[in-house]
Amino acid sequence: QVQLVESGGGLVQPGGSLRLSCAASGFTFGFYSMYWYRQAPGKQRDLVASITRLGNPDYADSVKGRFTISRDNAKNTVYLQMNSLKPEDTGVYYCSRGGTDWGQGTQVTVSS
Repeated sequence: QVQLVESGGGLVQPGGSLRLSCAASGFTFGFYSMYWYRQAPGKQRDLVASITRLGNPDYADSVKGRFTISRDNAKNTVYLQMNSLKPEDTGVYYCSRGGTDWGQGTQVTVSS
């Protein structure tokens, strides 16, 4: 079955960086676009970044120039490098295959 396992979240000060990872299994990873979503407390889950199976990225306007999505098809892993973090980036970050399969999420808290 499809399994997505996120890691790399934590507490970071404003302006800091984190790198999230999502290890995928149970499907042919290289055939699928992958997505990172985040859900802030009391808000809906929003798309942050996506990457096609060929490695073409796309970003929400709120993170353009600060976040970078990448993938390693040999390791069945998708990454989200987050730089210049802001308090409004706080939330649970989820990895997704196609918006239908989800990981358990990893908490990111940006606070001084």
